[in-house]
Amino acid sequence: MTEAGELLPRRAVVAMFLSFALVYFFSALLRAVIATLAPAFSAELALSAADLGLLAGAYFLGFASTQLPLGSALDSHGPKRVMLALLTLAVIGCGLFASAQHFAGLIVARLLIGMGVSACLMAPMTSFRRHLAPRTQLRATSWMLMTGSSGMVASTLPVQWVLPLLGWRGLFWALAACLVLAMGAIALWAPRDPAPSEATRRPGVMAGYAQVFRHRTFRRFLPMAFFQYGGLLALQALWIGPWLTRVCGWSPGEAAQGLFLINGCMLLAFLSWGALVPRLFARGWSAYSLIRLVLPVSLGALTFALVLGARAGAPIWALFCVSSSVVSLAQPTVGLAFEARLAGRALSSFNLLTFVGVFVVQWAIGGLIDLLSTLGWTPVAAFRGAFGVLAAGCLMSYVWFLGFDDTPVPASVVEVDK
Repeated sequence: MTEAGELLPRRAVVAMFLSFALVYFFSALLRAVIATLAPAFSAELALSAADLGLLAGAYFLGFASTQLPLGSALDSHGPKRVMLALLTLAVIGCGLFASAQHFAGLIVARLLIGMGVSACLMAPMTSFRRHLAPRTQLRATSWMLMTGSSGMVASTLPVQWVLPLLGWRGLFWALAACLVLAMGAIALWAPRDPAPSEATRRPGVMAGYAQVFRHRTFRRFLPMAFFQYGGLLALQALWIGPWLTRVCGWSPGEAAQGLFLINGCMLLAFLSWGALVPRLFARGWSAYSLIRLVLPVSLGALTFALVLGARAGAPIWALFCVSSSVVSLAQPTVGLAFEARLAGRALSSFNLLTFVGVFVVQWAIGGLIDLLSTLGWTPVAAFRGAFGVLAAGCLMSYVWFLGFDDTPVPASVVEVDK
């Protein structure tokens, strides 16, 4: 049986979820793999901390650059069409990355990869908004994020194991082939998109975004999307690895094991959110109350890591990441605040802020580490200083969040630009 409000039978829902989850698994692996490959890149290409931050952040810059047109395209043309078109860019980007001979080539390839996988969460969430009941949407979104955590787990020790066999270039050729197979699953199992109507084709690319950015729910989560969610992904996808090697003195193998632990904990966290959120919401909890309760744990863990310095190993970073994962509930909450016809634009706007935040945080942390190091700061002090700036931004975003009340705005009052 389907839950009340769902438009697809259970078998179709399962097939839809699995096809989207397969693609999102590989997109998350591509997002996080630079953290595992960082020692190899630094040694082979003599990259500075800022260069490493730019290489990892180029993915997020490419990702963010598509978000506004992506939201309009999802609403107008449908998740399946848009996702298959963009994934072609990701396949090309993987091939270019595998064959790149210079740092600039790697940057261009990472930009293409980021653009190509930029619909891998937004397209499923838009499809969930159209076909699933509200509680099922929250569960499906949490389990999609769990699938992403599985991809990030695969980017740690498993990647470390296959590197001697394939090398990092062979790894990216293999990922290109995997993306092609995942595209086949989308083509077979994702729900068919309806033909675009004149009503959906008429507005320009930016139509509807004024309402999205003015909406109280969106504005409430705006700083949190940039600093807290963006900061979580920036650290998880890159800077926790260098912290473990350069601050804690761990070997690359030990750092990969630490990242494996962290991403494994994140996988369990999103699995738990998917299982618990419908029950908690049935008992009167909301995304607002859960974020208000859990996020101080994240702020405390980040502060504790700064105090511990070289003693802040993988367990404290796992606590930071797991407690920060509560912010993932903001994204479906934003989507539910709007009518279904605006869901793609609302979700993509939230994603834009998040991934601009990831790019800015990743590059800024690298730049601050290099700057403080040139001023004579030790590696531990330089990392503390750079991460401390992020902690201040996260605290500010939480204070901003507390300044709003929890009264929801009915989606029916939101109108698209005419």
